[in-house]
Amino acid sequence: MGENVQTLPYGSWPTPIDAALAAAHDGHPEYVGFVGDEVWWTEPRPAEGGRRTLVRRHSDGTEESVLPAPWNVRSRVIEYGGQPWAGALADGHPVVVFVHFADQRLYRYEEGGEPRPLTPVSPVGGGLRWADPQLRVERGEVWCVLEEFTGDGPTDVRRVLAAVPLDGSAAGDRDAVRELSDDRHRFVTGPRLSPDGRLAAWLAWDHPRMPWEGTELVLAEVTDDGALTAPRTVAGGPREAVAQAEFDAEGALLYVSDRTGWWNLYRDGEPLCPREEEFGGPLWRIGSRWFAPLDGGLIAVVHGRGATALGILDPETGEVVDAAGPWTEFTPALAVHGERVVAVGASPRSAYEVVELDARTGRARVVGAEHDDVVDPVFYPEPQIRTFTGPAGREVHAHVYPPHNPGCTPPGAELPPYVVWAHGGPTGRFPLVLDLSIAYFTSRGIGVAEVNYGGSTGYGREYRERLREQWGVVDVEDCAAVALALAEEGTADRDRLAVRGGSAGGWTTAASLTMTDVYACGTIIYPVLDLAGWASGETHDFESRYLESLVGPLAEVPGRYAERSPAGHADLITAPFLLLQGLDDVICPPAQCERFLEEMEGRRVPHAYIAFEGEGHGFRRADTMIRALEAELSLYAQVFGLTPPGVAPLELSK
Repeated sequence: MGENVQTLPYGSWPTPIDAALAAAHDGHPEYVGFVGDEVWWTEPRPAEGGRRTLVRRHSDGTEESVLPAPWNVRSRVIEYGGQPWAGALADGHPVVVFVHFADQRLYRYEEGGEPRPLTPVSPVGGGLRWADPQLRVERGEVWCVLEEFTGDGPTDVRRVLAAVPLDGSAAGDRDAVRELSDDRHRFVTGPRLSPDGRLAAWLAWDHPRMPWEGTELVLAEVTDDGALTAPRTVAGGPREAVAQAEFDAEGALLYVSDRTGWWNLYRDGEPLCPREEEFGGPLWRIGSRWFAPLDGGLIAVVHGRGATALGILDPETGEVVDAAGPWTEFTPALAVHGERVVAVGASPRSAYEVVELDARTGRARVVGAEHDDVVDPVFYPEPQIRTFTGPAGREVHAHVYPPHNPGCTPPGAELPPYVVWAHGGPTGRFPLVLDLSIAYFTSRGIGVAEVNYGGSTGYGREYRERLREQWGVVDVEDCAAVALALAEEGTADRDRLAVRGGSAGGWTTAASLTMTDVYACGTIIYPVLDLAGWASGETHDFESRYLESLVGPLAEVPGRYAERSPAGHADLITAPFLLLQGLDDVICPPAQCERFLEEMEGRRVPHAYIAFEGEGHGFRRADTMIRALEAELSLYAQVFGLTPPGVAPLELSK
């Protein structure tokens, strides 16, 4: 290699990782499940309009995309969706129900046939939506969460547990849908049934709480005619978040609660494995599964502090044995069948793949969506897990990805430009996994630092609550602390620091450009920009009261909403920026971007705005992702004085 290494400035290194390659590998398998002995899951198709298909792994190991375009298996319940399908064997053949994204109806699919609708279309508001289905083939029903709009406003909505007949009799008749619960709670998850079918458990919560702040675990009796009676709360509360509940094979109620400050597992109220680590997480999607009980009494768990492992917990001893293998991260998607456990895992060298663990032997192997090195792995970024010191001595967790390209070295003492990434949520975190959009920058000679700022999940409730009433302060300070520490230690060029993020990370990016002078430029992606607008009807129901904990009640602290909003402080932004937005986004609507840009008019700050038709919150189409990445690189090239080969310049207006 030695004699072939070129000496080139940072940001101009040639690389095989282009935007098209990064876009083609964006997204990953989700929602694994068993249908009989077979493993099924959903998988993205960026080149097919960003739809998600249902994939089936046959017993001989071959994979088949079950539904052709334009079928799109994705629920819009609480806008972030949740478990969108369920399957079972009936007379030896798979019967699958799924939610189709375009009309949000529930469909029934069987081999060789066309999907048939099971639920009606509603003309009211956002219509009828479904999530977290549980097949009850013996009853001829599927039990699930029903989200029903009662008017045109985003918060004109009710949610109940409902039973949908499998024979299609409700396809044109809303009255044929049997409601199982009343709508006393604003939010519910799908019901889980005890082995004898006599008890049902689900989670419920209400405004203004988010599900990671406080939920209730509700237990009800199931009558012979399939009604739920005498619901009562058995765990949880305003300051206790139960993230998941299931019955084990003996009929004991298992659940994950953070009552100690960490999400730990309980069986009928008794702790099974008390540890200062997380066996649960934030319930952004209904039906997320961090644990799954096996028939023999063992429990499959996704757990960890920061990163997550897949393990088998023995509830009798409290011991966890983790699956051996290269994976450093598992998503909350577990399914079990006999002694088989299926999960979705990834590592810094491999994208997310479907992993099967044999609980008897402890052997884990990839069984689906297998990672394929589309370029030589020598170009992959090499992360460092770091902990920095923020204001008041607080710890700030981050992943640092230095520039890395085996064919290039920088001239002399040049220090690299760095982009600080702020994650969305803000109640979320960056997983430590291979992401070709990071490699897109690092292989060109631009460093990336992902910051799991105060408020991130994975480090206990106390770390999560650092953001309470401090959004736009702690996240901004923690990102700045990492950026400045990298410059101070000689890792990054102090004059060539950028910040970028989407959704809540878009807010942190915009707030960082408003409140600090750390960054030379920023990339703001489908952001929150105006707190008061977002808190008073501009977003969807699920997050409509989120700011009460992140900022404070609007009625009590209106000044804080104005003071922190980038939209009201366009005059403080002097650094060039790129603003990217989907025009169909109902979570962070384009109106916020448009008002912000009006305020920027005449300020002579170089910037660009690209709005994408047909894209919502989170870009899913290959062409969108390509345009967005290339525009972002061009921004950095212009501001940092880089010369990346083959990238069309982005026109910045003043």
